[in-house]
Amino acid sequence: MSGNRVVEYMGPGEVAVNSIDYPKLEIPREVAEWLGVRPAAPHAVILKVVTTNICGSDQHMARGRTTAPVGQSLGHEILGEVVELGSDVLFLKEGDICSVPFNIACGRCRMCFEGKTGICLNVNPARPGAAYGYVDMGGWVGGQAEYVMVPFADFNLLKFPDRDQALEKIMDLTMLSDIFPTGYHGAYTAGVTTGSTVYVAGAGPVGLAAAHAAQLLGASVVIVGDMNTDRLRQAKSFGCETVDLSTGDALPDMIEQILGEPEVDAGVDAVGFEARGHGADAEEAPATVLNDMMTVARVGAGLGIPGLYVTGDPGAVDENAQVGQIGVRLGLGWAKSHSFATGQCPVKKYNRQLMNLILTDKAQIAKAVNATTIPLDEAPASYREFDQGAAKKYVIDPHGMTS
Repeated sequence: MSGNRVVEYMGPGEVAVNSIDYPKLEIPREVAEWLGVRPAAPHAVILKVVTTNICGSDQHMARGRTTAPVGQSLGHEILGEVVELGSDVLFLKEGDICSVPFNIACGRCRMCFEGKTGICLNVNPARPGAAYGYVDMGGWVGGQAEYVMVPFADFNLLKFPDRDQALEKIMDLTMLSDIFPTGYHGAYTAGVTTGSTVYVAGAGPVGLAAAHAAQLLGASVVIVGDMNTDRLRQAKSFGCETVDLSTGDALPDMIEQILGEPEVDAGVDAVGFEARGHGADAEEAPATVLNDMMTVARVGAGLGIPGLYVTGDPGAVDENAQVGQIGVRLGLGWAKSHSFATGQCPVKKYNRQLMNLILTDKAQIAKAVNATTIPLDEAPASYREFDQGAAKKYVIDPHGMTS
Protein backbone atom coordinates (compact mmCIF):
# COMPACT_ATOMS: atom_id res chain seq x y z
CA MET A 1 0.00 0.00 0.00
CA SER A 2 1.29 3.46 -0.85
CA GLY A 3 -1.25 5.87 0.60
CA ASN A 4 -4.18 6.63 2.83
CA ARG A 5 -6.88 9.30 2.99
CA VAL A 6 -8.01 10.93 6.22
CA VAL A 7 -10.25 13.77 7.42
CA GLU A 8 -8.24 16.69 8.79
CA TYR A 9 -9.04 19.94 10.61
CA MET A 10 -8.10 22.86 8.36
CA GLY A 11 -9.15 25.80 10.54
CA PRO A 12 -12.33 26.99 12.31
CA GLY A 13 -15.37 25.66 10.46
CA GLU A 14 -13.36 23.73 7.88
CA VAL A 15 -12.39 20.07 7.50
CA ALA A 16 -11.09 18.29 4.40
CA VAL A 17 -10.22 14.82 3.16
CA ASN A 18 -6.47 14.76 2.50
CA SER A 19 -3.90 12.16 1.47
CA ILE A 20 -1.32 10.95 3.98
CA ASP A 21 1.09 8.02 4.20
CA TYR A 22 -0.21 4.50 4.64
CA PRO A 23 0.09 3.62 8.35
CA LYS A 24 3.14 1.85 9.73
CA LEU A 25 3.37 -0.52 12.66
CA GLU A 26 4.88 2.25 14.77
CA ILE A 27 3.74 4.36 17.70
CA PRO A 28 4.01 8.18 17.45
CA ARG A 29 7.62 9.29 17.74
CA GLU A 30 6.85 11.71 20.57
CA VAL A 31 5.33 8.89 22.62
CA ALA A 32 8.29 6.61 21.90
CA GLU A 33 10.80 9.29 22.92
CA TRP A 34 8.87 10.05 26.10
CA LEU A 35 8.79 6.34 27.02
CA GLY A 36 12.41 5.79 25.97
CA VAL A 37 11.51 2.98 23.58
CA ARG A 38 11.79 2.38 19.83
CA PRO A 39 8.81 3.42 17.66
CA ALA A 40 8.47 -0.09 16.21
CA ALA A 41 5.18 -1.62 17.38
CA PRO A 42 5.09 -5.40 16.90
CA HIS A 43 2.05 -5.36 19.21
CA ALA A 44 0.03 -3.34 16.66
CA VAL A 45 -2.24 -4.09 13.72
CA ILE A 46 -3.38 -2.13 10.71
CA LEU A 47 -7.11 -2.03 10.07
CA LYS A 48 -9.00 -1.44 6.88
CA VAL A 49 -11.65 0.92 8.22
CA VAL A 50 -15.14 -0.51 7.72
CA THR A 51 -17.00 2.29 9.52
CA THR A 52 -15.89 5.41 11.38
CA ASN A 53 -18.29 7.90 12.91
CA ILE A 54 -18.41 11.67 13.29
CA CYS A 55 -18.62 12.52 16.99
CA GLY A 56 -19.78 15.64 18.77
CA SER A 57 -16.30 15.82 20.30
CA ASP A 58 -14.89 16.12 16.78
CA GLN A 59 -17.21 19.08 16.25
CA HIS A 60 -15.57 21.00 19.10
CA MET A 61 -12.30 20.82 17.16
CA ALA A 62 -13.95 21.55 13.81
CA ARG A 63 -15.51 24.73 15.27
CA GLY A 64 -12.13 25.93 16.47
CA ARG A 65 -13.10 25.54 20.12
CA THR A 66 -9.96 23.62 21.08
CA THR A 67 -6.24 24.17 20.64
CA ALA A 68 -6.09 21.70 17.72
CA PRO A 69 -3.53 22.74 15.09
CA VAL A 70 -4.33 22.94 11.39
CA GLY A 71 -3.70 19.50 9.94
CA GLN A 72 -4.93 17.64 13.02
CA SER A 73 -6.31 14.30 11.82
CA LEU A 74 -9.79 13.44 13.06
CA GLY A 75 -11.78 10.38 14.04
CA HIS A 76 -11.80 8.22 17.16
CA GLU A 77 -14.89 6.05 16.55
CA ILE A 78 -13.56 3.13 14.51
CA LEU A 79 -14.61 -0.35 13.44
CA GLY A 80 -12.33 -2.21 11.05
CA GLU A 81 -10.98 -5.35 9.44
CA VAL A 82 -7.49 -6.59 10.33
CA VAL A 83 -5.27 -6.50 7.23
CA GLU A 84 -1.77 -6.54 8.77
CA LEU A 85 -0.44 -7.81 12.10
CA GLY A 86 2.72 -7.15 14.08
CA SER A 87 4.86 -10.13 15.03
CA ASP A 88 3.77 -10.01 18.70
CA VAL A 89 0.02 -10.05 18.01
CA LEU A 90 -1.14 -13.46 19.21
CA PHE A 91 -4.92 -13.62 19.29
CA LEU A 92 -6.07 -11.86 16.13
CA LYS A 93 -5.82 -12.80 12.48
CA GLU A 94 -6.28 -11.17 9.10
CA GLY A 95 -9.96 -10.77 8.23
CA ASP A 96 -11.15 -10.34 11.83
CA ILE A 97 -13.77 -7.59 12.23
CA CYS A 98 -13.12 -5.59 15.40
CA SER A 99 -14.36 -2.59 17.34
CA VAL A 100 -11.69 -0.10 18.43
CA PRO A 101 -12.23 1.60 21.82
CA PHE A 102 -11.53 5.29 21.37
CA ASN A 103 -9.33 5.11 24.48
CA ILE A 104 -5.81 4.02 23.54
CA ALA A 105 -4.48 1.90 26.39
CA CYS A 106 -1.25 -0.03 26.92
CA GLY A 107 -2.73 -2.82 29.05
CA ARG A 108 0.37 -2.73 31.24
CA CYS A 109 0.18 0.30 33.55
CA ARG A 110 -1.48 0.72 36.93
CA MET A 111 -4.57 2.43 35.48
CA CYS A 112 -5.07 -0.30 32.87
CA PHE A 113 -4.77 -2.98 35.55
CA GLU A 114 -7.48 -1.14 37.50
CA GLY A 115 -9.74 -1.06 34.41
CA LYS A 116 -9.36 2.72 33.99
CA THR A 117 -8.34 2.57 30.35
CA GLY A 118 -9.43 6.14 29.69
CA ILE A 119 -6.46 7.39 31.72
CA CYS A 120 -3.67 5.02 30.66
CA LEU A 121 -0.30 6.28 31.85
CA ASN A 122 1.86 5.18 28.92
CA VAL A 123 0.25 6.53 25.74
CA ASN A 124 0.37 10.32 25.97
CA PRO A 125 3.24 12.58 27.09
CA ALA A 126 0.83 15.46 27.77
CA ARG A 127 -1.40 13.80 30.36
CA PRO A 128 -2.94 10.43 31.25
CA GLY A 129 -5.19 9.04 28.53
CA ALA A 130 -5.05 9.10 24.74
CA ALA A 131 -7.36 8.83 21.74
CA TYR A 132 -7.11 8.58 17.98
CA GLY A 133 -7.25 11.84 16.05
CA TYR A 134 -7.72 14.24 18.94
CA VAL A 135 -5.89 17.32 20.15
CA ASP A 136 -3.47 16.83 23.07
CA MET A 137 -4.22 13.11 23.13
CA GLY A 138 -0.85 11.69 22.17
CA GLY A 139 -0.43 12.40 18.46
CA TRP A 140 -2.17 9.23 17.30
CA VAL A 141 -3.49 9.40 13.72
CA GLY A 142 -7.27 9.62 13.41
CA GLY A 143 -9.57 6.92 12.13
CA GLN A 144 -11.83 8.91 9.79
CA ALA A 145 -9.66 7.34 7.15
CA GLU A 146 -9.25 4.39 4.84
CA TYR A 147 -6.70 2.65 7.11
CA VAL A 148 -5.57 3.11 10.69
CA MET A 149 -2.95 1.64 13.02
CA VAL A 150 -4.09 0.26 16.39
CA PRO A 151 -1.43 -0.35 19.07
CA PHE A 152 -1.49 -2.99 21.81
CA ALA A 153 -4.03 -4.75 19.63
CA ASP A 154 -4.57 -7.91 21.66
CA PHE A 155 -5.59 -5.74 24.60
CA ASN A 156 -7.47 -2.96 22.84
CA LEU A 157 -9.49 -4.61 20.09
CA LEU A 158 -12.89 -6.23 20.61
CA LYS A 159 -13.15 -9.00 18.02
CA PHE A 160 -16.65 -9.90 16.90
CA PRO A 161 -17.36 -13.65 17.14
CA ASP A 162 -18.82 -14.05 13.66
CA ARG A 163 -17.81 -11.98 10.63
CA ASP A 164 -21.10 -12.34 8.72
CA GLN A 165 -23.18 -11.51 11.80
CA ALA A 166 -21.00 -8.49 12.46
CA LEU A 167 -21.42 -7.13 8.95
CA GLU A 168 -25.19 -7.67 9.22
CA LYS A 169 -25.36 -5.59 12.43
CA ILE A 170 -22.61 -3.17 11.50
CA MET A 171 -24.64 0.01 12.05
CA ASP A 172 -25.27 -0.93 15.68
CA LEU A 173 -21.81 -2.36 16.32
CA THR A 174 -20.05 0.75 15.03
CA MET A 175 -21.46 2.61 18.06
CA LEU A 176 -19.38 0.43 20.43
CA SER A 177 -16.21 2.44 19.88
CA ASP A 178 -17.55 5.42 21.80
CA ILE A 179 -21.09 6.73 22.05
CA PHE A 180 -22.91 3.60 23.21
CA PRO A 181 -20.43 2.85 26.03
CA THR A 182 -20.12 6.58 26.76
CA GLY A 183 -23.88 7.04 27.01
CA TYR A 184 -24.15 3.88 29.09
CA HIS A 185 -21.32 5.10 31.34
CA GLY A 186 -23.17 8.36 31.90
CA ALA A 187 -26.36 6.58 32.93
CA TYR A 188 -24.60 3.85 34.92
CA THR A 189 -22.42 6.23 36.92
CA ALA A 190 -25.47 8.39 37.64
CA GLY A 191 -26.94 5.35 39.38
CA VAL A 192 -29.78 4.65 36.95
CA THR A 193 -31.51 1.41 37.90
CA THR A 194 -34.89 -0.31 37.88
CA GLY A 195 -37.66 2.26 38.15
CA SER A 196 -35.43 5.34 38.08
CA THR A 197 -36.56 8.66 36.69
CA VAL A 198 -33.79 10.26 34.63
CA TYR A 199 -33.05 13.64 33.07
CA VAL A 200 -30.64 13.61 30.11
CA ALA A 201 -29.38 17.02 29.02
CA GLY A 202 -28.73 17.07 25.27
CA ALA A 203 -30.38 15.16 22.43
CA GLY A 204 -27.28 14.78 20.29
CA PRO A 205 -25.98 11.25 19.63
CA VAL A 206 -24.38 10.81 23.06
CA GLY A 207 -27.51 12.09 24.80
CA LEU A 208 -29.68 9.73 22.77
CA ALA A 209 -27.29 6.88 23.56
CA ALA A 210 -27.49 7.76 27.26
CA ALA A 211 -31.28 7.80 27.06
CA HIS A 212 -31.38 4.38 25.37
CA ALA A 213 -28.89 3.08 27.93
CA ALA A 214 -31.07 4.37 30.78
CA GLN A 215 -33.96 2.40 29.31
CA LEU A 216 -31.79 -0.73 29.17
CA LEU A 217 -30.86 -0.17 32.82
CA GLY A 218 -34.54 -0.20 33.76
CA ALA A 219 -35.51 3.47 34.03
CA SER A 220 -39.23 4.07 34.32
CA VAL A 221 -39.13 7.53 32.70
CA VAL A 222 -36.33 9.12 30.66
CA ILE A 223 -36.67 12.86 29.98
CA VAL A 224 -34.43 14.42 27.35
CA GLY A 225 -33.89 18.17 27.19
CA ASP A 226 -32.69 20.16 24.17
CA MET A 227 -33.51 23.20 22.03
CA ASN A 228 -33.49 21.37 18.71
CA THR A 229 -36.97 20.14 17.78
CA ASP A 230 -35.69 17.56 15.29
CA ARG A 231 -33.43 16.01 17.90
CA LEU A 232 -36.22 16.04 20.48
CA ARG A 233 -38.44 14.29 17.94
CA GLN A 234 -35.74 11.64 17.56
CA ALA A 235 -35.72 11.12 21.34
CA LYS A 236 -39.49 10.66 21.32
CA SER A 237 -39.18 8.04 18.56
CA PHE A 238 -37.91 5.43 21.02
CA GLY A 239 -40.08 6.29 24.00
CA CYS A 240 -38.44 9.22 25.77
CA GLU A 241 -40.27 12.18 27.23
CA THR A 242 -38.87 15.54 26.16
CA VAL A 243 -38.57 19.14 27.33
CA ASP A 244 -37.94 21.99 24.90
CA LEU A 245 -35.47 24.34 26.56
CA SER A 246 -35.91 26.98 23.86
CA THR A 247 -39.22 27.99 25.47
CA GLY A 248 -37.42 29.55 28.41
CA ASP A 249 -39.76 27.81 30.87
CA ALA A 250 -38.25 26.71 34.18
CA LEU A 251 -36.84 23.19 33.92
CA PRO A 252 -38.25 22.00 37.28
CA ASP A 253 -41.73 23.10 36.16
CA MET A 254 -41.45 21.19 32.88
CA ILE A 255 -40.27 18.09 34.69
CA GLU A 256 -43.12 18.40 37.18
CA GLN A 257 -45.62 18.43 34.31
CA ILE A 258 -44.27 15.03 33.24
CA LEU A 259 -43.57 13.32 36.57
CA GLY A 260 -45.88 15.13 38.98
CA GLU A 261 -42.82 16.34 40.90
CA PRO A 262 -39.95 18.68 39.93
CA GLU A 263 -37.16 16.20 40.64
CA VAL A 264 -35.52 13.15 39.09
CA ASP A 265 -33.50 10.30 40.54
CA ALA A 266 -30.50 10.74 38.23
CA GLY A 267 -29.06 13.22 35.74
CA VAL A 268 -26.77 12.88 32.72
CA ASP A 269 -24.90 15.79 31.13
CA ALA A 270 -24.41 14.96 27.43
CA VAL A 271 -23.76 18.58 26.40
CA GLY A 272 -20.45 19.69 27.89
CA PHE A 273 -18.60 22.98 27.76
CA GLU A 274 -20.45 24.62 24.85
CA ALA A 275 -23.72 24.70 26.80
CA ARG A 276 -26.14 27.57 26.36
CA GLY A 277 -28.67 29.11 28.71
CA HIS A 278 -32.41 28.56 28.31
CA GLY A 279 -34.55 30.33 25.74
CA ALA A 280 -34.49 30.59 21.96
CA ASP A 281 -31.89 33.38 21.92
CA ALA A 282 -29.87 32.24 24.91
CA GLU A 283 -26.15 32.88 24.85
CA GLU A 284 -23.43 30.43 25.74
CA ALA A 285 -23.18 29.74 29.47
CA PRO A 286 -20.93 26.74 30.06
CA ALA A 287 -22.12 25.91 33.58
CA THR A 288 -25.82 25.84 32.63
CA VAL A 289 -26.27 22.10 32.32
CA LEU A 290 -24.36 21.19 35.47
CA ASN A 291 -26.36 23.73 37.48
CA ASP A 292 -29.60 22.50 35.90
CA MET A 293 -28.85 18.94 36.90
CA MET A 294 -28.05 19.86 40.48
CA THR A 295 -31.31 21.82 40.60
CA VAL A 296 -33.56 19.00 39.40
CA ALA A 297 -31.73 15.99 40.86
CA ARG A 298 -33.15 14.91 44.19
CA VAL A 299 -30.97 14.79 47.30
CA GLY A 300 -28.50 11.93 47.22
CA ALA A 301 -28.72 11.60 43.43
CA GLY A 302 -25.91 10.74 41.06
CA LEU A 303 -24.85 12.92 38.13
CA GLY A 304 -23.09 11.30 35.19
CA ILE A 305 -21.07 13.74 33.10
CA PRO A 306 -19.94 12.20 29.80
CA GLY A 307 -20.23 15.63 28.13
CA LEU A 308 -16.79 17.02 27.27
CA TYR A 309 -15.16 19.75 29.37
CA VAL A 310 -11.76 21.07 28.27
CA THR A 311 -8.82 22.88 29.83
CA GLY A 312 -8.20 24.98 26.73
CA ASP A 313 -11.00 26.75 24.82
CA PRO A 314 -9.87 29.74 22.75
CA GLY A 315 -13.48 30.61 21.85
CA ALA A 316 -14.82 30.64 25.41
CA VAL A 317 -17.08 33.39 26.71
CA ASP A 318 -14.55 34.69 29.26
CA GLU A 319 -10.99 34.23 30.49
CA ASN A 320 -12.00 31.76 33.18
CA ALA A 321 -13.88 29.52 30.77
CA GLN A 322 -10.86 29.54 28.44
CA VAL A 323 -9.06 27.36 30.97
CA GLY A 324 -12.10 25.31 31.99
CA GLN A 325 -13.04 27.34 35.08
CA ILE A 326 -16.80 27.80 34.97
CA GLY A 327 -19.48 28.98 37.41
CA VAL A 328 -20.72 25.68 38.82
CA ARG A 329 -22.88 25.92 41.96
CA LEU A 330 -20.87 23.29 43.79
CA GLY A 331 -22.36 24.39 47.10
CA LEU A 332 -25.79 23.28 45.84
CA GLY A 333 -24.48 19.87 44.87
CA TRP A 334 -22.66 19.55 48.18
CA ALA A 335 -25.78 20.51 50.15
CA LYS A 336 -27.81 17.89 48.27
CA SER A 337 -25.11 15.19 48.73
CA HIS A 338 -24.80 14.65 44.99
CA SER A 339 -22.15 12.40 43.51
CA PHE A 340 -20.39 13.39 40.27
CA ALA A 341 -18.75 11.08 37.72
CA THR A 342 -16.59 12.78 35.10
CA GLY A 343 -13.95 12.00 32.51
CA GLN A 344 -13.54 9.74 29.51
CA CYS A 345 -15.60 6.58 29.48
CA PRO A 346 -13.39 3.49 29.94
CA VAL A 347 -14.87 1.78 26.88
CA LYS A 348 -13.48 -1.68 27.62
CA LYS A 349 -15.45 -1.77 30.87
CA TYR A 350 -18.70 -1.96 28.88
CA ASN A 351 -18.17 -2.77 25.21
CA ARG A 352 -18.28 -6.58 25.35
CA GLN A 353 -21.53 -6.63 27.31
CA LEU A 354 -23.09 -4.01 25.05
CA MET A 355 -21.96 -6.04 22.02
CA ASN A 356 -23.87 -9.00 23.42
CA LEU A 357 -27.02 -6.88 23.77
CA ILE A 358 -26.68 -5.85 20.11
CA LEU A 359 -26.02 -9.36 18.82
CA THR A 360 -29.07 -10.70 20.66
CA ASP A 361 -31.31 -7.84 19.47
CA LYS A 362 -31.77 -6.42 22.97
CA ALA A 363 -30.30 -3.02 22.03
CA GLN A 364 -31.25 -0.88 19.03
CA ILE A 365 -28.66 1.86 19.31
CA ALA A 366 -28.41 2.66 15.56
CA LYS A 367 -32.14 3.33 15.45
CA ALA A 368 -32.02 5.42 18.62
CA VAL A 369 -29.34 7.76 17.23
CA ASN A 370 -30.63 7.72 13.62
CA ALA A 371 -27.42 6.29 12.11
CA THR A 372 -26.87 7.52 8.55
CA THR A 373 -24.15 6.20 6.23
CA ILE A 374 -21.99 8.45 4.05
CA PRO A 375 -18.86 7.93 1.90
CA LEU A 376 -15.56 9.41 3.05
CA ASP A 377 -15.71 12.27 0.54
CA GLU A 378 -18.97 13.52 2.06
CA ALA A 379 -17.43 13.96 5.51
CA PRO A 380 -16.85 17.76 5.17
CA ALA A 381 -20.47 18.38 4.15
CA SER A 382 -21.72 16.11 6.93
CA TYR A 383 -19.65 18.00 9.50
CA ARG A 384 -21.44 21.17 8.41
CA GLU A 385 -24.88 19.51 8.60
CA PHE A 386 -24.13 18.06 12.02
CA ASP A 387 -22.93 21.46 13.24
CA GLN A 388 -26.25 22.96 12.10
CA GLY A 389 -28.14 20.49 14.29
CA ALA A 390 -28.97 17.54 12.02
CA ALA A 391 -30.68 14.82 14.04
CA LYS A 392 -28.39 12.11 12.68
CA LYS A 393 -25.35 10.09 13.63
CA TYR A 394 -23.08 10.17 10.58
CA VAL A 395 -21.31 6.88 9.86
CA ILE A 396 -18.49 7.11 7.30
CA ASP A 397 -18.06 4.04 5.08
CA PRO A 398 -14.68 4.53 3.34
CA HIS A 399 -14.73 1.28 1.34
CA GLY A 400 -18.43 0.75 0.64
CA MET A 401 -18.68 -2.26 2.96
CA THR A 402 -21.92 -1.48 4.82
CA SER A 403 -24.44 -2.10 2.02
